[in-house]
Amino acid sequence: QLQLVESGGGLVQPGGSLRLSCAASGFTLDYYTVGWFRQTPGKEREGVSCISWSDGTTYYADSVKGRFTISFDNAKNTVYLQMNSLEFEDTAVYSCAAEGIGTVQAMCTNPGRVMDYWGQGTQVTVSS
Repeated sequence: QLQLVESGGGLVQPGGSLRLSCAASGFTLDYYTVGWFRQTPGKEREGVSCISWSDGTTYYADSVKGRFTISFDNAKNTVYLQMNSLEFEDTAVYSCAAEGIGTVQAMCTNPGRVMDYWGQGTQVTVSS
C-alpha cells in the first residue's frame, strides 16, 4: 500500500518541543518534494515547511522560521519536522504530503494544490 504515515504529535507546554515523523510506505521518496502542512478548524491549510529530497532545498513559513527544522533520512525513507519553542498558535493537525514535481516554495505556498500523497495527520496541541 502506497502511503505516508505521520507520528509524533501530542500535548506539549508552550516553549516545549516535539518531533514529527512522516514515513513513506510502498514507495521511495527519492525525487519527491515533501512538505508539512497544518490546519485548525475554520482556517485554511497552511504550508509549514517543505524539503526537496533531490537537493535538500528547504522552505519555511515565516511563522516557524528559527523554531522548526525539516530534515530527511534516506535510509528510513522518512521526513522529520523538529518543532522547538512551541507556541499556542502552533496547535493544529499536522499532515505531510509528497509531490513529484514542483519547487519547495511552490508546494508550501499552495497547500490546496493536488499532491501525489497525503498522510492522515497528527494532532499537535500546545497548552499550559
